[in-house]
Amino acid sequence: MGTQKVTASLIFAITIAAIGSFQFGYNTGVINAPETIIKDFINHTVGKTVGDPPAVLLTTLWSLSVAIFSVGGMIGSFSVGLFVNRFGRRNSMRIVNLLAIAGGSLMGFCKLAESVVMLILGRLVIGLFCGLSTGFVPMYIGEVSPTALRGAFGTLHQLGIVIGILVAQIFGLNVILGTYDLWPVLLGFTILPAVLQIAALPFCPESPRFLLINRKEEDNAKKILQRLWGTQDVSQEIQEMKDEGARMAQEKQVTVLELFRVRSYQQPILISIMLQLSQQLSGINAVFYYSTGIFKDAGVEKPVYATIGAGVVNTVFTVVSLFLVERAGRRTLHMIGLGGMAFCSVLMTVSLLLRSSYNWMSFICIGAILVFVAFFEIGPGPIPWFIVAELFSQGPRPAAMAVAGCSNWTSNFLVGLLFPLIENYIGAYVFIIFTVFLVTFLLFTFFKVPETRGRTFEEITRSFEGQAQGADRVEKGPIVEMNSMQPGKETSVDF
Repeated sequence: MGTQKVTASLIFAITIAAIGSFQFGYNTGVINAPETIIKDFINHTVGKTVGDPPAVLLTTLWSLSVAIFSVGGMIGSFSVGLFVNRFGRRNSMRIVNLLAIAGGSLMGFCKLAESVVMLILGRLVIGLFCGLSTGFVPMYIGEVSPTALRGAFGTLHQLGIVIGILVAQIFGLNVILGTYDLWPVLLGFTILPAVLQIAALPFCPESPRFLLINRKEEDNAKKILQRLWGTQDVSQEIQEMKDEGARMAQEKQVTVLELFRVRSYQQPILISIMLQLSQQLSGINAVFYYSTGIFKDAGVEKPVYATIGAGVVNTVFTVVSLFLVERAGRRTLHMIGLGGMAFCSVLMTVSLLLRSSYNWMSFICIGAILVFVAFFEIGPGPIPWFIVAELFSQGPRPAAMAVAGCSNWTSNFLVGLLFPLIENYIGAYVFIIFTVFLVTFLLFTFFKVPETRGRTFEEITRSFEGQAQGADRVEKGPIVEMNSMQPGKETSVDF
């Protein structure tokens, strides 16, 4: 991971920030294990009010309990800019933990109150919190990390998510909290990490980029950088921030609409959205939401333990990615991940189709799922989260994180909603759809995504501006430009 010094202050700040990532993972995975028990609770509670409830009502209420989390996430992710520019990165993370406590309390006491509405409202509120966290955490980690380690530390957001999913799967076992009496404790557990983060964040520094560029507190920013990075010489970074601040002062604040109107932002926002879609439309959530059923179809006797095994693979390979991302680069790892997943999804389809004819195909299917998960965590899992923060300067970054986050949550919601319906009609062939998506995203990454490893925020931003100016010149003066341009002399950007 290079010669850059890693200080205790930096590790502490990033670890505390990643509690928000853990919360996202935990609340994504927590609803799956106690599915049958929660359905019984909904049946019993609604039955007291309306007598014998129709099956369609029960199914709708259960689906709403699962899907409303993603709706909250969409709203939350789109609200990131409202917080970070007003309160700062650190204080925003602290404030929104009140939502986690409120959501956890609603879910934790819904059984006692015999209220399905409390359960659904709690899932909505915790979704709002997680949507905001998926914007705050990568932004904060990207802004406090040294350039040489930004990718490695950016991976810790994804590591927090997968550890959260794994903990939720383990806690959800019927020998721990996945019982009829204890499932509200399982859902309400999310309060504890929220309280821990509220208590610990005052000991973490505010983002030095926010302090210098947004608040003009140069001395404070300098002291924080020196403490975080373990070096007295931070003059180059301070100057880079000043240059960025000077450029920001000449522009008005960037809105979401301007990301799509201003040419220099169009390519990075397109890349940001496509990378988020590559994460969610890769099929990973289909595998995790319904892994227990897939393992059951593949002939596993205790599929819940196989699902936990997939969670362990998930975590291990996120750590592998942490060490690879600064060596191999973001673009390369993303392409390796997408290519490997495409191969595994074809293998899953073939093995599921042939399982009834050949028993040994069950082992091929299980192996394909585990390798699929491993390839996801090498590239498409961690990289889309932190590369968005790298592609934009301080001004447009909050709006870009909001758009990217909303894209992620919306596609997450659609996969969760549509996968069971499509699988019902086409069975194992559903993974061929994901293969098509994976190949499409692989080609997009090859032709459009730049390598950002080792480059400052300022360098990356200037590269996109150079491309936009080159395109403008071609559009405004085609005759002059075409006459003066020779083969190999076009305006180009070396990433």
